[in-house]
Amino acid sequence: MFARPILVVEDSEEDFETVLDAARCARVIHPIVRARSGGECLRLIRSAPGDRALLVLLDLNTHGDDGRDALREIRSDDALKAVPVVVLSASANPRDLQFCYAQGANAYHVKPVDHALHLKMLQAVFAYWLGCVVLSA
Repeated sequence: MFARPILVVEDSEEDFETVLDAARCARVIHPIVRARSGGECLRLIRSAPGDRALLVLLDLNTHGDDGRDALREIRSDDALKAVPVVVLSASANPRDLQFCYAQGANAYHVKPVDHALHLKMLQAVFAYWLGCVVLSA
């Protein structure tokens, strides 16, 4: 059985390593594909329509084209609208939260500064989206 990829948009090496650690701890079987910017996210997610991402974990504040642009584009593309987008941001700014939900984000999580808490939060994200939710085929 083919496991569709999880696309992680993250420009921080440390935060990406935490995602990988959480995926290992949560026994995620899906490949993790990394994009370092919103623009790279869009190129990757559009490059293989038959290999559509199962889930997008999106950092808002990446260098270059940021996650806001990617979220806006994903939600305006009929072929990608069903892909769940979970925002993982260091920002607790209510404007960012409001923007993301208005643009169709499925969830918004503020990244904890503490590594152990960040790891635990990511494990919960994986458990929910890969264990509790029935995702689109």
